[in-house]
Order: sequence, then structure tokens, then C-alpha cells
Amino acid sequence: MEPVGDTVPLAELLDERRHLVEVARWMLGSRVAAERVTDEAYRQWYRLSERQRARIRAPRAWLTRVVGGLALARLAPPGTGRPDPPEPAPPREQPYAGLRDAADRALLRALETLSPAERAAFVLNDVFGAPAAGDRAARPDPVDRARHSLRARTARPAPPRRQHEIAHALRQACADEDTGRLAALLADDVTAFFDGGGKVRALTGPVTGRERVARSLLTLLAGHPRTTLRACPVNGGTGLVARYEETVAAVVTLDVAGSRVVQVWVVLNPDKLRSWNRP
Repeated sequence: MEPVGDTVPLAELLDERRHLVEVARWMLGSRVAAERVTDEAYRQWYRLSERQRARIRAPRAWLTRVVGGLALARLAPPGTGRPDPPEPAPPREQPYAGLRDAADRALLRALETLSPAERAAFVLNDVFGAPAAGDRAARPDPVDRARHSLRARTARPAPPRRQHEIAHALRQACADEDTGRLAALLADDVTAFFDGGGKVRALTGPVTGRERVARSLLTLLAGHPRTTLRACPVNGGTGLVARYEETVAAVVTLDVAGSRVVQVWVVLNPDKLRSWNRP
């Protein structure tokens, strides 16, 4: 099965980030500094255009080189001539234009019905992995409001029991890596969003269509000896929780209308998964 765009198996995503953090920690001696350097390396990755990323045959090696350069720049004493930083990535193409190319017309119409704040929060956070401005602790998350508005406009939710059944069927189809069964559970115009927060090498735009969404989900959730996938309560419904070893690595929310999944929300951002990984 051909993967979609930058889709990478979950085990590979976590192994890659752990590797980068360990390289930076070994050089800097600080876990906090290592996390910051790793985040900056991923920011440089996402500043590349899709075409430029596609030309990099070994993304992990490219990211390791960037992490090494950033760590060396931090280690150089002030005034002694810092090592040359990694070559800056060229600016990305206009993001909203990319969204228009990637998203279907129904989604664009739904976005236009949101308030400006909701629209900005949704595009920045869920599509491009950038945090919305402002103090989230002081008021309800604008991204959550945007999600709720989009869901209310795109479909009438299925009864909880039906949603529960479909979530379990989708989990089993993923576990069996059964493309046909998985695609049959998805609406023709299903849309999937992947929120990596710019901190793992995840898709940066929505994926539409049952075949493409099925491929992206199966690639991401591909079977691995240390990966488990379970149906669990998520956001008031039944979703999927993927663990890599003992760490929750992805939480999948499903919007179901009738007997089909119409929208898929995959949270891969490690910051947003902290509450799932508390002892």
C-alpha cells in the first residue's frame, strides 16, 4: 500500500524523536535544552516545501545533522566565534493556498462559516501545528470551539452505540491491516486531520477521500511488536488510543454520521498527550 505524503508509522515517529532528543542531550547534558533543540530541528523541517522534503531520502539523518548543528551553536562560548548554524530552510509556500489545494470544497465552506478567531485557531493549530495566540488557560480553547463548529456543520452524529460499534470495527480493521474493511467504514468524502504540533514528522494538511484516509491511517498505525491500538472513551465518545511501549503516542477521535466515519482527528502532538501519559 502506498503511503500518503509524509505519513510515517507511529513507531518510527517516536523512535525518531527519541533519537534526536538523546543526541542533543548527549551533547548538551540537559533534557530541557535537548527538547528545545529537537523542536527547533522539526521547525526547520516544516519550513521546507513539500517538494524539498520529498527530495530528502533519509529524513532522520537530515534531522540529526540539524540537531547536531544547533547543539554545537549552543555550546560555543560567547565571543569566540560560534559554529556556522545549519543552512536555513527556504520559506514555505503560502499555507492557506496549500490548504485550498488539500482540502475539499465542503471543508472550505465550513471554514468560511467560522468566526475569524475560530478559523485562525483551526488553520494554525490543526493544519499547520502552530499554537494559537493568547493564554489558553484563561479561556476555552478556540481550537476546540472551531472543531465543534465544523462538526456541527458537516454531519449529524450517530447514536453513541453505533459510534461505539464503528470505532471497534475500525480498530479491528487497522489491527488486521485490512484496507477494504477500513475503507468501507469511511464516507466517500471523509477528511482526516493530523495534529503533530510541529514536534513529530506528521502530515501538515488534511487528507480527503476514503482511499487516501485509509492508506494514511494504516501507514500510521501499522502493526509493530511494541505498538498497541485500543478503542477507548475519547472526548465523550469512543475513539482509538495507540500506545508505543508504555507511552500513549496517538489519540484518534472519530466523527460518525449514519454508518460511516466522516471526519478523523489524530492527535500526535506530545504536548497534548501529556495528560494521557501521567502516572
